[in-house]
Amino acid sequence: MTMKKFLAAFFLMFLFAIFTSPAMAGDAPPNPLKGYTIHVTAPHVMDGEVIGPFHHYCKPINADVIQCVLFESTDENARMTEVEYMISKKLARSVIPKWSHQQNWHDHKQEIETGRVAILNPTDAKAQQDLANYVSDTDGIIFHLWPKDAPIPDGSVMIAQSVGHWEALHGKVGKEIAESAQETQSAGISQLTEDLFKKMGISETMGSFGK
Repeated sequence: MTMKKFLAAFFLMFLFAIFTSPAMAGDAPPNPLKGYTIHVTAPHVMDGEVIGPFHHYCKPINADVIQCVLFESTDENARMTEVEYMISKKLARSVIPKWSHQQNWHDHKQEIETGRVAILNPTDAKAQQDLANYVSDTDGIIFHLWPKDAPIPDGSVMIAQSVGHWEALHGKVGKEIAESAQETQSAGISQLTEDLFKKMGISETMGSFGK
């Protein structure tokens, strides 16, 4: 490594250390990233293929809109692959044409009822049920920004779809998909106990709002 490259690498490490230090984080002024504490996981459909589940970090910004940033995992350097907007049905269905709603949007009540949505935070059973009820009154649209297997985002933007909406149009996905989603999510929801599952009326031990 040349001295020039060494100095450049050292400078980048120096900047990274500064901007990730606790002191710097503590001194940060209020910003739009604060408050994304709702954490749920759900698989999506792209080009007829079930992918995920994705980790959604969400927050309501007003009475009609919830914003979510989606990652492939909970790793601190996980790729941000999608964004989702959850809009109250009253607003979305008064603005979005019917053809666009059917093609690009999905009903969260329908998605939750498939049993594939896992709520990881909040962890309290009542808070989870309240959140499920709240989100059930919204429609969602997902923008997929990072193509599968691509090393970087390439500028293409696709609309991902919920499994529930896709199934309503095309039929049920295979059993192996549900099993795969359950296995992927199991490590992240160990904080939820069997007792909480029973209180929520859930037969599958995967923290999901089910049938």
